[in-house]
Amino acid sequence: MKACVFLFLAGLLVMAQGRAAGNFREIPIAGYHGGPFPKKVHRILFLGNSITYDGKYIVDIEAYFTTHYPRKHFEFINVGLPSETVSGLSEPNHAGGKFPRPDLHERLARVLALAKPDLVFACYGMNDGIYLPFDGERFRKFREGILWLHRQVVETGAILIHLTPAVYDEQNGGSKGYALVLDRYSEWLLQQKDSLGWKVADLHFPMQQYLKERRLANPAFAFAGDGIHPDSLGHWIMAREILSYLGEKGVRDAESIQAVLAGLPQGAVILRLVGEKQGVMKDAWLTAAGHTRPGMNVGLPLEQARVKEGEIKEEIRALQRK
Repeated sequence: MKACVFLFLAGLLVMAQGRAAGNFREIPIAGYHGGPFPKKVHRILFLGNSITYDGKYIVDIEAYFTTHYPRKHFEFINVGLPSETVSGLSEPNHAGGKFPRPDLHERLARVLALAKPDLVFACYGMNDGIYLPFDGERFRKFREGILWLHRQVVETGAILIHLTPAVYDEQNGGSKGYALVLDRYSEWLLQQKDSLGWKVADLHFPMQQYLKERRLANPAFAFAGDGIHPDSLGHWIMAREILSYLGEKGVRDAESIQAVLAGLPQGAVILRLVGEKQGVMKDAWLTAAGHTRPGMNVGLPLEQARVKEGEIKEEIRALQRK
């Protein structure tokens, strides 16, 4: 009996040491209870830059879960901040020299304390190479920032899923060689699945493949007119890959969230209402947590935004009862 207790305690010590080092195997997400998340997961946070702040992929994901899991209650919190990096880097002339890129290091602790997430999606990389050709020092700063982010999140007890960055389109963007930079950053993130057991969902290479295939028929096809910010289709590809990563079936071949929801009662209306709710709440969350980036919308005080959110949720519940 004493030997068993000793072995049990020793096992706990090894697990604790592994967690402290950030080098531990994390349990998978899908397959818990007939749903996409463990039972403890209710508050789901999205960290990232302007692509995440735009948030259409988050709206698509929330609309999907709202319609497919009507009896489960998930809160999707968007705190993406335009221009942000996890590397802490900024070009001297960013925004015409008006302000440096915001750095996630400045606000992450406040965001986590305010939102208290059970699960975090983090999507960085697009801004972290500063739209310049590959450089080992910039790459090192990106890796260090991601490792720091990982430690900060998992130490709260939340589950973390890293997302590889969206594709950079050199045909429309002005930074030659930057597509290869994001390839390198994405490859490194994906390697951490094997080396550290991280959870990493790949958005980058599926978007890149989709772009290549569509350009065979239409050379002018693009997700992003500026090479950076995806349109609604690009956001759907991102959402589709995340949903597939979470084990959801039947989304891989869909060309839009509208196509997925087409056969569901009130699907289109629920999608619109989710978009309205996210539009209100993302500015409220950003303002409540605080940040250093000028020019952002000032959100409603969080408690007022919660009232509006509750009204929209009730509209959605009424539709679900029909």
